[in-house]
Amino acid sequence: MADHTSYYQRHIFFCLNQRDGEACCADHKAQAAFERCKSQAKAMGLLGQGKVRVNKAGCLDRCAGGPIAVVYPEAVWYSYVDQADIDEIVESHLRDGVVVERLVTPPDVGR
Repeated sequence: MADHTSYYQRHIFFCLNQRDGEACCADHKAQAAFERCKSQAKAMGLLGQGKVRVNKAGCLDRCAGGPIAVVYPEAVWYSYVDQADIDEIVESHLRDGVVVERLVTPPDVGR
């Protein structure tokens, strides 16, 4: 059987979508959160093949919970507020594999 191991151990996507006249992640400092996550992960040596990838994304269609980020392969959706939340996601989930339960977006939150 072929080995289907992922290129990255974990992959986090930040919605950076901007909507005109509608609530959106870009209105909640999503770009700054993306940059913080990437810099913190880099400082901890977490980035690269077999490790973590931090990516920008368009609309993830869960605007009501925004700002939103999702971590794969676990498919854990996060709603975050500030840099401390981002730091906790990086340290706990991306580095240690432990989901930050207090930041998990409720499953019924959509657009």
